[in-house]
Amino acid sequence: MLDDTMTALADATRRAILRRLALGEARVTELAAPFDISLNSVSKHIRILERAQLVRRRVVGREHILSFDPAPLAQASAWIHEQQAFWSRRLDALEAALQAEDAAAAAAARPAPAPAKKARRPAKGKAR
Repeated sequence: MLDDTMTALADATRRAILRRLALGEARVTELAAPFDISLNSVSKHIRILERAQLVRRRVVGREHILSFDPAPLAQASAWIHEQQAFWSRRLDALEAALQAEDAAAAAAARPAPAPAKKARRPAKGKAR
């Protein structure tokens, strides 16, 4: 189902059809009007949208009336949010590891401090 939804959304013509149907029902011929492609090509796009269950068709006499069903978009959105959260966590962990590695490398590159010299004290009983 998710694959069908993503495939349907991958094409600009199909997204335009969905935008139009989001405004309300329309006949196939109405949907085809703004496009400079054949009615047969628009019908193929509509079949892909129907396979993804983004579009529903009802037949009234000889007319085919289409409507938009946003449910598959909610499923796709949920999947996208899950992926975003997963990769955000992974990338945050990678960033922390790289920062720790950089800090360790910087610490290793610093010269070691010279040992502190002991101050000489005059020996007891000797005058200076």
